[in-house]
Amino acid sequence: MRVAVFGASGYTGLELLRILLRHPEFEIVAVTSEQRAGQRVGEAFPALRGRLELAFEASVPERIAERVDFAFTALPHAASAATVALLRAAGVPVADLSADFRLRELGVYQEWYGDHAAPELVGKAVYGLPELHREALRGAELVACPGCYPTGALLPLVPFLRAGLVERGGVAIDAKSGVSGAGRKPEASLLFGEIDANARAYNVGAHRHGPEIEQEAALAAGGDVRVTFVPQLIPTTRGIATSIFCRAPGGVSTADAHAVLAEAWCDEPFVRVLPPGETPSLQAVLGSNFCDVAVFGDERNGTLVLLSALDNLVKGASGQAIQCANLMMGWPEQASLLEPAALP
Repeated sequence: MRVAVFGASGYTGLELLRILLRHPEFEIVAVTSEQRAGQRVGEAFPALRGRLELAFEASVPERIAERVDFAFTALPHAASAATVALLRAAGVPVADLSADFRLRELGVYQEWYGDHAAPELVGKAVYGLPELHREALRGAELVACPGCYPTGALLPLVPFLRAGLVERGGVAIDAKSGVSGAGRKPEASLLFGEIDANARAYNVGAHRHGPEIEQEAALAAGGDVRVTFVPQLIPTTRGIATSIFCRAPGGVSTADAHAVLAEAWCDEPFVRVLPPGETPSLQAVLGSNFCDVAVFGDERNGTLVLLSALDNLVKGASGQAIQCANLMMGWPEQASLLEPAALP
């Protein structure tokens, strides 16, 4: 199947290329980059030299649509919608990695991101977290791939909301991310001298992924869920380590909580529930499409502590997009995605 990657020179776009090159069904036939148009992929990014002979081209969606059977759009938030609309008008199925179609209500999107370039498509995309929406993804033609922070928060949290074991208010989420989550844009706050041996919180209680987490959590809980979301930047390139603190009325033991988590995800190929007492490690997931989750019950304080670790560029973005594409096309869900983390 012929595939295009729009925004292929960004971190998520490059990760898409890396994984697609080993995919048994996809053939990459078009890659776009406004900044690098005309330059060969291997010249711009030597890691792909000899693996992909295409040159980057400017984005002209209606023309590229004539050459492809599927598209991934790894474009900035608010810039992706117009491209997606043109591709869908041409009948091309799309997995979109931006935030432009994740929120189901236009008013909520406008509150956090501003005007929408394709309001007619808002609410039409399937939210691309396979563990929650697998059946809806089968045969879908527009998928909104989740944010990296929401993926790391929802996978450990949803089973307890579904079971009614935690309160729907006062959920506190602390998530520590590597700098690749900010993309390749040059900003002073992302310079090596600012990041190295440093850690800092940002957009506390005001991060755009907050309403996305609440939207999907509410669907799982059957009612409104309110979270306090604190993202933090840590001195690593990849990875997100998430800690979630929930009130569990009456108390829940670690053993009972682990049983809930294990039962919820026992058949999932990319969610690994760690043994009781073990905590997730970034090193165990970097470069892979796996998300490791764990839970601890603090019965004395009536609290559950939920933990997860994932690679923000793979399970948090590009790997998950390909997982969704496999479902959309009816292929084996694990195709091209079973690579373990690099060790050490």
